[in-house]
Amino acid sequence: MSFTLPFDLPMLEGIQSSMRNDFCDGFFKTVTHLGDAGIFWILLTIALLIIPKTRKLGYCSAIALVLDLLMVNCCIKPIVNRTRPYLLDEYTSRGITLLIKEAHDASFPSGHTAASFASAVAILFYNRKIGIPAIILAAIIGFSRLYVAIHFPSDVFVGAIVGILCAIIAYFICQKTYPMLENKFGRKTGNKMPEPGEHANK
Repeated sequence: MSFTLPFDLPMLEGIQSSMRNDFCDGFFKTVTHLGDAGIFWILLTIALLIIPKTRKLGYCSAIALVLDLLMVNCCIKPIVNRTRPYLLDEYTSRGITLLIKEAHDASFPSGHTAASFASAVAILFYNRKIGIPAIILAAIIGFSRLYVAIHFPSDVFVGAIVGILCAIIAYFICQKTYPMLENKFGRKTGNKMPEPGEHANK
């Protein structure tokens, strides 16, 4: 993917040269780890699944995260196998500094960004009050991958696109399968499952 380097490297250089300071270093180094192994989004999904009123949100998010795992980690990363930016000579020659520990998997696409957008967009389909802050956090996590200089901008951009696609597919799967779960389990527990958009304006 060398054709993206004329765009990728100057952007990484510009971010670090114009934004680097102690506060931003600490902030983005902390935020970027929220996406490690998708842990924040997995915990959020579990919490949504536990609460009856948000169970459909959690179900859709869970499907999106599974699709994201299969698409990113099992398919795209091994096939493309893109080198991380800090392993390139042009990286250090431009004065770009890696701010966190090196990663050992392929660079393309950004798994942190893909998982973040997969879960956040899936939640947004059903609940704006939770979904909008989730989207904002997903965008910040995606940008943090550029700030700490562990990904190319094209990795993050495509990661966001993949995450959104996973969320869209998850939404349609959820629409087809969740009513069956409601019929099977909802009546037994006495909980009425939320309908699409039910929480959007609450």
